[in-house]
Amino acid sequence: MKTAVVASLAVLAVAAAAAAEVWTVAGRQGLVQLVIVPTGQAPERHAYDAQIARLCEPDRTCFLNFYTNSTGAPVELPLPDAIAQEATAIFRRSSKQQAELFRWSCRLQVARDECF
Repeated sequence: MKTAVVASLAVLAVAAAAAAEVWTVAGRQGLVQLVIVPTGQAPERHAYDAQIARLCEPDRTCFLNFYTNSTGAPVELPLPDAIAQEATAIFRRSSKQQAELFRWSCRLQVARDECF
């Protein structure tokens, strides 16, 4: 029992550290910010939530496209094909419509229903 509690606390500590990490913003294309996700965090929704909170002002329109960079390609705009082909998720918040949308890339096989 004690070992399970210690293991759970260790997992929470790692998750908190990952969420606190600042992801690279490659730049903007219009309203959309292009964000590079560390490969190991690509399927971790809580890590995205931390970045969304960091990059988007509350109650303001915010569009984020997330990508990994497993090949180590130079991060520049326009995104090199090696990065552009590694989409992980999108986030859209419209202050006008008062709506939010988070969708996973189908390539990650995280979401079964709606993915892109």
